[in-house]
Amino acid sequence: MKVRLYSSAAQFSAACQNVRALGGTLGLVPTMGALHSGHMALMHEAKRLATHVAATIFVNPTQFAANEDFGQYPRTLDADMAKCEAAGVNLLFVPDVREMYAPGDSTRVRVSGVADVLCGAVRPGHFDGVATIVTKLFVLAGTCTAVFGKKDYQQLKVIERVASDLKLPIRVVAHPIVREPDGLAMSSRNAYLSAENRRRSCAISRGLSKAWRIFESGERDIDPILDCVRTELAIEHLQLQYAELADADTLELFGGQSRLSERALLAVAAYCDKTRLIDNVVLGEDLDPLQ
Repeated sequence: MKVRLYSSAAQFSAACQNVRALGGTLGLVPTMGALHSGHMALMHEAKRLATHVAATIFVNPTQFAANEDFGQYPRTLDADMAKCEAAGVNLLFVPDVREMYAPGDSTRVRVSGVADVLCGAVRPGHFDGVATIVTKLFVLAGTCTAVFGKKDYQQLKVIERVASDLKLPIRVVAHPIVREPDGLAMSSRNAYLSAENRRRSCAISRGLSKAWRIFESGERDIDPILDCVRTELAIEHLQLQYAELADADTLELFGGQSRLSERALLAVAAYCDKTRLIDNVVLGEDLDPLQ
C-alpha cells in the first residue's frame, strides 16, 4: 500500500482519527528525516504493535541553538518517503515550519529534572523544543503507541515524562540502539563524517563496551568506568563534551565518591571535528554495545 502523505496538521489528525474510527490502532514514529536503518527499525516495531503506522518528518527549529546545524541538517525527503513505504508506513506527516509554529506561537513545554543534565546542561533550551514539538505531534496523532530509540536516551526520558505528566493517551515504547557493523550508533549526523572520521568515531562505542565489560566483572566505582570512555576518545583525539553516569530512570548524576547500583546509565557526547555524536549504554540492562 502506498504511503499517504500529509502536510496539513488538520488533515493528518483526521486521518489518525479515522484509523481508530475504523477499529484500527496507531503506531507513531516521529523523526527529523534523513532516515536510516535505525529509523526503519522503529517503524517495524510500530507495525508490530499497531495495525497502522504514522511517521512524521519535521526538522524542528526550536530544538537547535543559533550556533547549531539546523540549516545544514540533512534533508532527503524523496529517499525518506521510499524508506517509509518499504517499512510499511501508512501515514506520513511532513509539515512546514509555519504549520507547526504559526505566527504568534509562544507556548513551550518545559520538563524539569530529566531535561536539566547531560545534553540539557550543554544545549540550553534544546529539550524545551523537543518536548514542545513532540507534545504537538502527540495531540495531532491522538491515542497511539509511540516508538522512540534509546540512542537519544535522555530525549526518551523527557518524552516519557511529558506523556505521563500531561496524562496524554500515549504509550511510549523504547527501542534498543541500532548500530552499524563496526559498532557506531546509527544517526542522521553520521552522514557528516568522512571515512577517516567515521573510523575515529568508533572510539565511542569501544569505550562504552570496555566500560560495560568491567561493570559486568563487578566494578562499581565511577572513575574506572568513566576512564574507559575517556581513554578511548583520547586515543582518537575526539573532543569529549561529557561522559557521565546517572540513574537510568531519573537521570540524577552519580557523585564522584558514589558507588554504582546494579543499573546505571553511562552517557557520552563528543565531537569528531565538527560533528557532535551521542551514545550510551544502560549498565546492568543493555547488552555489550559491540556484541
